[in-house]
Amino acid sequence: MESMLNKLKSTVTKVTADVTSAVMGNPVTREFEVGRHIASGGPGMCWRIYNGTKKSTKQEVAVFVFDKKIIDRYQKFEKDQIIDSLKRGVQQLTRLRHPRLLTVQHPLEESRDCLAFCTEPVFASLANVLGQWDNLPSPVPTDIKEYKLYDVETKYGLLQISEGLSFLHSGVKMVHGNLCPENIILNKSGAWKIMGFDFSISSSNPSDAEPKYVCKEWDPNLPPLCLPNPEYVAPEYILSVSCDSASDMYSLGVIVHAVFNEGKPVFQVNKQDIFKSFSRQLDQLSRLSPGVLSQIPEEVREHVKMLLSVTANVRPDADQMTKIPFFDDVGAVTLQYFDSLFQRDNLQKSQFYKGLPKVLPKLPKRVVVYRILPALTSEFVNPDMVPFVLPNVLLIAEECTKEEYVRLILPDLTPVFKQQEPIQILLIFLQKMDLLLTKTPPEDIKNCVLPMVYRALEAPSTQIQELCLNIIPTFANLIDYPSMKNALIPRIKSACLQTSSLAVRVNSLVCLGKILEYLDKWFVIDEILPFLQQIPSREPAVLMGILGIYKCTFTHKKLGIPKEHLAGKSLPHLVSLSIDNNLNLNQFNSFMAVIREMLSRMEAEHKTKLEQLHSMQEQQRSLNLSNQMNTSDEAKNNPNPASQVRDIDEIFGGSSVSAGVNGKENGSSSTVSQPSRVSLTLEEKQRLAKEQEQAAKLRSQQPLAPQSVKPATTTTQAKDLTSSLLNNMTSLNSLSLNSGPRTTPMQTGTLSSGFSSGSAMSGMATMGAISNGFNSTMGFQTGGVGMGMRPATPGLYGGMATTTSTPNFSTLTQNQNQPSKPPDMSALDSLFSANKPKVSLNQMASKPATGAAAPSPWLNQFGTGHPTQTAGMQAAPMGMPGVQGGFGMQANPFFNPQNFSQPATAPTMNTGMLKQSTSVNTDLKDLFG
Repeated sequence: MESMLNKLKSTVTKVTADVTSAVMGNPVTREFEVGRHIASGGPGMCWRIYNGTKKSTKQEVAVFVFDKKIIDRYQKFEKDQIIDSLKRGVQQLTRLRHPRLLTVQHPLEESRDCLAFCTEPVFASLANVLGQWDNLPSPVPTDIKEYKLYDVETKYGLLQISEGLSFLHSGVKMVHGNLCPENIILNKSGAWKIMGFDFSISSSNPSDAEPKYVCKEWDPNLPPLCLPNPEYVAPEYILSVSCDSASDMYSLGVIVHAVFNEGKPVFQVNKQDIFKSFSRQLDQLSRLSPGVLSQIPEEVREHVKMLLSVTANVRPDADQMTKIPFFDDVGAVTLQYFDSLFQRDNLQKSQFYKGLPKVLPKLPKRVVVYRILPALTSEFVNPDMVPFVLPNVLLIAEECTKEEYVRLILPDLTPVFKQQEPIQILLIFLQKMDLLLTKTPPEDIKNCVLPMVYRALEAPSTQIQELCLNIIPTFANLIDYPSMKNALIPRIKSACLQTSSLAVRVNSLVCLGKILEYLDKWFVIDEILPFLQQIPSREPAVLMGILGIYKCTFTHKKLGIPKEHLAGKSLPHLVSLSIDNNLNLNQFNSFMAVIREMLSRMEAEHKTKLEQLHSMQEQQRSLNLSNQMNTSDEAKNNPNPASQVRDIDEIFGGSSVSAGVNGKENGSSSTVSQPSRVSLTLEEKQRLAKEQEQAAKLRSQQPLAPQSVKPATTTTQAKDLTSSLLNNMTSLNSLSLNSGPRTTPMQTGTLSSGFSSGSAMSGMATMGAISNGFNSTMGFQTGGVGMGMRPATPGLYGGMATTTSTPNFSTLTQNQNQPSKPPDMSALDSLFSANKPKVSLNQMASKPATGAAAPSPWLNQFGTGHPTQTAGMQAAPMGMPGVQGGFGMQANPFFNPQNFSQPATAPTMNTGMLKQSTSVNTDLKDLFG
């Protein structure tokens, strides 16, 4: 790798040094930049050819340089002969101007080290192309080494040389004298040009009809650079020291042979004994074998044989050679016509350009790109010819690579993009828009190509607008999204709304429908669908176009229309359009089919949404209920005695402490929240009833105090059960009024209250609505069992009565000062033993005297007897271990001091009418503690 780099470095250094040494000091370098060594040519391949540019105009040129060092081996007079010969040839070339002669851009300049002159851009000499690489850079340039002549290039090149000779012989009366591959130059476009007029001979009598040429005798002692190439010189030039225009035609015949035989002339000449060689050659030419010309195409083989004839009169002249059938090839004629275009008028040019697309596919790409394309683009300066030239240029662009298109074609197309007249230019560009968008760089598309499309949409010609709208969908996928969204779509909408042409409006809708797939969903919903409602006309074609856009948007898997838009905008618009009188039956059916499809999808989507929502609500409700049950179970498993007592107090009107704090002593009612209802099993209800009774028993216990034990007496005395009951109840009520929160006794037992306060604390959220069981007239509800109240939550009061209303304690307070019925105590009749005579408690109750104090409100609650209540009381288990039965003050809401006033004296009872047994006393003691 290092050796290769060193070799490359040395080569570059050597080339740079050669250029510097060869050209430095030459006046040519003042005006021209000398570049890379690209080829060689001229007599003896002595001229090095460099590419270059003119400093002032940046025009590309070729710089021919003769380095005087290559003739250092010669004597001074020989050097002078060589220099004079070279100068003469360049000066003669500079004076001659013809398309078939190499054009000189700057005349010959001489310096101490070199000769130099500038010409049109050059590719190489024909000798280089045919494999003669003398005086070329090392390594040989790849483009020269791999260059192969196409048949059309060969034919037209030989035709060009023939035309050049015709000009010299007929126009200038001059014989070239050294026509050979070294003196034929291929310019950058591939045209063959003649140079090397070092040995040219002008007619001595140019005014006469028959020119006369005087040639010098061949001098073998002269340096080779002072003699023509003997392999291409006619035999008479050497043997008879005579020449005329036919001598150049012989040279042309040898060139034809060399072109078709890899650069080999007809005969190899011994330059040491040239006269003997030419004598032998003359004999061979007299009887030329067919094998010598076997590689030459048959259609020109006879003409070449004539050109190589020993007799000069038999050789065709240059004009005759230009007319032979061999040069009637389509490609050669086409190239010839391009070279003569400057002589043609616009009509002839237009006819030629119309037929050119048929010829271009038959020509090699190199010929088309480097020969035909420059001629075509040169016509862009003529606006009238652009519509005829442009299709051919775009046809060539299709065969070019993107790099070739950008380098060779786009610079010439850019000004044409901006031309608006003639209108055909825009039409041609629109038809080839896919090509332009594919090969043009994005920046040029944005700046040159798309503005042309926008102008077409805004053109006054409806034909242009229709064509543009029809073509846009074919290349819409190549347009970048921002340009389509912000520039193209608004212009299509504007064309649809502002035009008076039905065709333009319909084509606008069709165009939008075809490019919907390249737009995003929300842009279509926000910009395209609202635009449809702005279209003023109601022609059937317009209505069907609108329907088509709705249907495409609705059915496209990428787009779609939300059900909200369907319900609010799309369907109302379509329904109103569907009943237009201009629609026929089939069109109406098309509308209704789309409308039904939209309705079906909207119904399905919304129904699905509602079903999902309902399912979510049901799941949430089930989850909440499950959480409540779990919370209730936790509260039962982890009771808090203090909170249970407090919750019971709050449910039944609040404790004495809360009443005092809140100022409820004046009998104002307290509001109790209603917990939600949850069904409890019978076992849970029974367990909660036991817990309630235990809580009531704990509250009703008197503080323990030492008592003296009296000896038992044998005398039994009948006890007034009614008085004992009323006194016991009065003492309980008094205990409730005079005692604060009891926490110490509560700690001795395990309670599970099952009640809920207004704030639903400690797992009481599952409590149902609690009611006192009374209506506004203070009576018990008849449908209840037990004490006339129950919780709505199952399992709280197992077996108690069910109520649904919140306790209304204010009515109790209002009824305290009103006369009431005598209390009905029949509910307690079942407490007596069955074997004793029963006397109802209503008979034992004393009637208040006139003017006496109002009876105790405790008695007012017993408005009517309810036998089922007693049954409820008897159903409570009384003998369970660790559980004491009886009425507690919190078991009944009417013991709340907030709502009841304490009676001054206990009502008197008729005690003489009742006799109790010992078993009854024991039962009452167990019941009331």
